[in-house]
Amino acid sequence: MSFSVQGKTAIVTGAANGIGLAVARHLADKGANVMCADANEKKLVEELGDAPEDGNIRIFAGDLRQRLTIANLVSATIDAFDQVDILVNASRQLVLTDALEVEDDSVRTLLDQNLMTALQLTQYVAKRMIKQSEDQEEGQAGTIINFSSISAYHSQPELMGYSIAAAAVQQMTRSMALVLAPHRIRVNAISFGSVMSGSLQASVADNRDWRDDIRDHTPLGRIASPNELCEAVQFLAAESSGFMTGEVMVIDGGRSLLDAVTAPAH
Repeated sequence: MSFSVQGKTAIVTGAANGIGLAVARHLADKGANVMCADANEKKLVEELGDAPEDGNIRIFAGDLRQRLTIANLVSATIDAFDQVDILVNASRQLVLTDALEVEDDSVRTLLDQNLMTALQLTQYVAKRMIKQSEDQEEGQAGTIINFSSISAYHSQPELMGYSIAAAAVQQMTRSMALVLAPHRIRVNAISFGSVMSGSLQASVADNRDWRDDIRDHTPLGRIASPNELCEAVQFLAAESSGFMTGEVMVIDGGRSLLDAVTAPAH
């Protein structure tokens, strides 16, 4: 099977920084058309605004918690590239939880940001993928890749909301894989830890002890670059993984091999 994404069209969310930005650039470098979406318009322009107007990169700024914004994102992608073949739900937020504070709304915030945006965008994109493959009797009609975290099964009190949302994304991945399999659309997820995402970078910027703790509890002894997830995304997006759906690929430097009590997930 081919690892090529040449000529395919991808939507990548969270594309203004960290993992989303690395994935968007990688897919574009491999010949895909990429719509880069993020709420941070200024950062999008700084990172990707110099792309030629007739090139294979476009940017879209908006709050993807809003259904109208999601619909506009899909429409903008179709207007620019005529189709959508790949969706990478890389937009994520990390907020700490005070589990005994009744006024703490971090769980709802993270479910809205990390689960519902991915679910709703998946629904809109899947409908488009189904429509554009109506005359196609075989082959892949589309592929959807969600981003989760090993926090889904490595619990910590201060990461309760983040862990709940990560676990929900994984279950959504499995459920949508079953729903979309008859339409030849595959849905998989990447669950990662020890990767320098935008949220992790912000969290450890002023906390060297936290950074060292993550390294100490990672068998490979380091925090990975966002670029180290890009090849995995390409594999899941291409025909090379054509018989994979509903799977959660773990990329964490071996942290999941350690006991959850002694290997805090971030």
